[in-house]
Amino acid sequence: MRRSFSYIKPYDVRGLVPDELDEEDVRRIGAAFVHLLDTQKVLLGRDMRVSSPRLADAFSAGVREQGAEVVDLGLVSVDMVYYASGAMALPGAMITASHNPGEYNGIKFCRALAAPFGAQSGLDTLRETLLRGVPDGRQEPGTTSQLDVTTDFGDCVRRLVPLSAGRPLRVVMDAGNGVGGLAATAVLDDRLRRDAGITVDPLCFEPDGGFPNHPANPLELENLTDLRQRVVETGADLGVAFDGDADRCFVVDERGEPVTASTLMAWLGSLRLDKHPGAVVAVNAIASRSVRDAVEEKGGSLVRGRAGHSFMKELMSTHDAVFGGEHAGHYYFREFWNADSGILAALHVLAALRAQDRPLSVVLEPFVRYHPSGELSIKVQSGEQVVRRVREHYHDRPCDWVDGLSLYFEDESWFSLRVANTEPVVRLNVESRTESRTRQLRDEILCLIEHQHTRPGPSSCDN
Repeated sequence: MRRSFSYIKPYDVRGLVPDELDEEDVRRIGAAFVHLLDTQKVLLGRDMRVSSPRLADAFSAGVREQGAEVVDLGLVSVDMVYYASGAMALPGAMITASHNPGEYNGIKFCRALAAPFGAQSGLDTLRETLLRGVPDGRQEPGTTSQLDVTTDFGDCVRRLVPLSAGRPLRVVMDAGNGVGGLAATAVLDDRLRRDAGITVDPLCFEPDGGFPNHPANPLELENLTDLRQRVVETGADLGVAFDGDADRCFVVDERGEPVTASTLMAWLGSLRLDKHPGAVVAVNAIASRSVRDAVEEKGGSLVRGRAGHSFMKELMSTHDAVFGGEHAGHYYFREFWNADSGILAALHVLAALRAQDRPLSVVLEPFVRYHPSGELSIKVQSGEQVVRRVREHYHDRPCDWVDGLSLYFEDESWFSLRVANTEPVVRLNVESRTESRTRQLRDEILCLIEHQHTRPGPSSCDN
């Protein structure tokens, strides 16, 4: 029996199928989930991956062994599971590996009301339960029922973001053959498109776990190529891409240029504060300072936390934040049970742009104030030693440890260096007021990391 449980990550379950995660693992996880929550009913959804139907069956078997009922939502986006959890006050699970390649799969969880079930909120205890062995279930096995939440989910999202007024828009949407096409079709139905004057040009809307067009990972620039080209070719106002399970949203402007998540956070956060004066906006630790500036200029408060959907949901709840976001394209909404939703974020973008008579690139110009390096991943032998070495080099600079090391300079330059959760690398993000300063600081830190491997003691980078 596998004892490492390496498939349990900080905020979900994920691994190669079947080498790291197989049907027996998933069956036991389903049983342990029900046992921990002591619930009589569990919502279950799945994505389009080839392995998802059989893993969903295995999870369902584990739940029913404990005497609980499985409410099978079928093929859905993960935000449909969150919707059902919020509307029905039930815990839920989604069989998905999000943006990972097709050979991966996993499980995302939530407690009732879409509350998080992450490292400190359930996954650590789940691991301990699996180690000890899941107690036998009740004598009578549970049952399975089917529920289609598509229509109710679409109604919910449309109520949250009215599109009744504004200019017509043409938007290209790329679902990457994930389940984002299901969510987008549920929300942007024929009546809404007609009444709001929104034309949707769909790309890769057919769910296909073989990913025949490109991986469903819009965080990688090459996976946006088709979307960017179609926006320019058709003269669309913008493009939107979703990841595999559709909890993330990526945007390109009318020129086909990608919009950073931090820029969207700053814009949407600013607009949310117009309706909720003095509210809190939550972001992950490496979000751009442009978000801080936008929030403070509107009289709001910014809180920073660790990346990952379970951590961000906890941060949202703790501070009663009205809106949240992280650099990987997740956006969280208080009225959606603090959960993230790709199509809900996209609808907010459409509504905001409809109120403008300018192109998206011009609308966003005031929120682009810093020059980011982009995230760099550097292979190392000991991430903790590397981070400590870099901190020692800049010992006289202010810093915090919200999620790894964030260190600040007088000229408003700053960087984040943190150890990856699942591989022997450190992640570096640098941001400054100018491109030259970003490059200079980035190269300086890379030099420190390189010398950490080649010799002990002070390095030439100290000079």
